[in-house]
Amino acid sequence: MLAMFFWAFIIGGIICVIGQLLFDVVKLSPGHTMSILVVVGAILSGFGLYEPLINFAGAGATIPITSFGNSLTTGAMQEVQKHGIVGVLTGMFEVTSSGISAAIIFGFIGSLIFKPKG
Repeated sequence: MLAMFFWAFIIGGIICVIGQLLFDVVKLSPGHTMSILVVVGAILSGFGLYEPLINFAGAGATIPITSFGNSLTTGAMQEVQKHGIVGVLTGMFEVTSSGISAAIIFGFIGSLIFKPKG
């Protein structure tokens, strides 16, 4: 069990270090950095490499933003098998809709509670 925590920390840390390097060294904006990490997660998922990473690292691979790309791709691929090309759009949103909805709702609640800096 200790090894599971260790590898989750290492893999999650590596993903975060890559994002930080893109942000600090390459001087990408936060939006570009996040988009690149989501696309990398989607590409790894498309090649069947992200699921073994999740099995190996657990939360170290499911918590970072790369996992969102994995969820989009996995949902799209499952729905394409069931419904054809229409499943690309429906599958992406079916799998990720709860997370997207929570982000919108909590963002709205946060905007009502806190004052924006400006």
